[in-house]
Amino acid sequence: MADSATSLERLAAEAAGNVRAAADPHGADGERVTAVNSEKNRPLYASRVKVYPKLVGGTFRRLKWIVMALTLTIYYVTPWLRWDRGPSLPDQAVLLDFPARRFYFFFLEIWPQEFYYITGLLILAALGLFLVTSVAGRVWCGYACPQTVWTDLFIHVERFFEGDRSARIRLDRSPWGIAKLARKAAKHAVWILIALATGGAWVFYFADAPTLAADLVNFDAPAIAYISIAAFASTTYLLGGIAREQVCIYMCPWPRIQGAMFDEESLLVSYKDDRGEKRGPHKKGTSWEGRGDCIDCGQCVAVCPMGIDIRDGMQLECIQCALCIDACDAIMDRVERPRGLIAYDTLNNQQRRKAGEPQRLNILRPRTVVYMAALALVALIMLVALVNRSTLEISALPDRNPLFVTLADGSIRNGYELKIVNKEHRERIFRIDVEGLAGAVLTRPALAGEEGSTVIVGIDTLRTVKFFVSLPADKLDRLRGGEGMLTFVATDLEDGTRAGRTASFRGPMQ
Repeated sequence: MADSATSLERLAAEAAGNVRAAADPHGADGERVTAVNSEKNRPLYASRVKVYPKLVGGTFRRLKWIVMALTLTIYYVTPWLRWDRGPSLPDQAVLLDFPARRFYFFFLEIWPQEFYYITGLLILAALGLFLVTSVAGRVWCGYACPQTVWTDLFIHVERFFEGDRSARIRLDRSPWGIAKLARKAAKHAVWILIALATGGAWVFYFADAPTLAADLVNFDAPAIAYISIAAFASTTYLLGGIAREQVCIYMCPWPRIQGAMFDEESLLVSYKDDRGEKRGPHKKGTSWEGRGDCIDCGQCVAVCPMGIDIRDGMQLECIQCALCIDACDAIMDRVERPRGLIAYDTLNNQQRRKAGEPQRLNILRPRTVVYMAALALVALIMLVALVNRSTLEISALPDRNPLFVTLADGSIRNGYELKIVNKEHRERIFRIDVEGLAGAVLTRPALAGEEGSTVIVGIDTLRTVKFFVSLPADKLDRLRGGEGMLTFVATDLEDGTRAGRTASFRGPMQ
């Protein structure tokens, strides 16, 4: 109990502070902590004041550790996962194969002409982000955004070498010496290693990871690989280690867009001023009558990675990481007051409490219903398109010069370039037929291993073949205005799968 009383008195002393300490935006042990990025403390043009976020324990901090571990594992490990697609095909589970013009994602294989699948996935991601933001604020920014994840990782490394908040502040204020230089050098060395690993993992998504890794080590990799690693590593080091919260405040457009996603029923990290005010220091054993639960300890500011004070209300800089909730709950436990002075809350619930009305959570409202309906619709369209995805495609490009040729017997011949796409992981034999134009005759010079209209297309590839279509002289009356329509049909001789493409047949004007 004596230790508890001493701790409370110390918190009260820290909260009271003094004129000199209150003017200090950094704060330290025994000094008042102020928000360096609050609107009232930040002029329009000013040099950056470094933020020293303090380590805090609690539910949301543990959640951030879990999300960080999960997302970093997915990012670094995914290129090394294998997926058997058969002979002559890459066995990397996720691969952006630009030379082959393919995007492999486990059992999916997306061709350039199927880029609408990527568009659909981006739309799904955007709608999901809109829905989550309208329900629970910027949880993406606070937990899963790459900028947040890598910044959190870099701060953890900094904390390992330089200590927690107060130790880092003292180190930065101390004169340069061997100890300070060693700590700073070790920190930056690890930052650079993380940045290089980040850039290295990125290029592994574009080539076979084991092969490229060996080439990189032996300096046999293409120059673009080294350039990409250097570019990605430098931006990771700069944004995650140096710029940090400045990226979220000044570079990222999402804080400006999020206002359109929120409404009065959105759950946001909020300070309950109806319970916390009038704030001020509190000594153990004194009455809580006539005052609020906030003891003005500044711990919510000390742990904030954005350097703001959540008690100032909703702010553009807040990424809703909820670390201030953990810090405040710990203080409330120590002063024996109920938790939740800072918590996820809605604007309407704040008004309901002030009016003495019961609080309620309203997730199903017009905004969220529209987002959920749009999300379900796009997901359904994507699923139908995927289920009905064809593994055979054919296109026909007619010759343009000349449009047609008149043969010695009076018949008219058109030339076509057929492109046949085989998306299956097996070699296929197709028979090409022409339909829709009575009397039309399909011809093609025989090739080795193939006869007439038979075409062999290799595994997961596209083949271009030349064909001619002739129309006898006594059938030319079927052309209207010198043009008729016909359909090329490719039929798989093994399973009977068919695909067709309509093209025009040109002849002389009658």
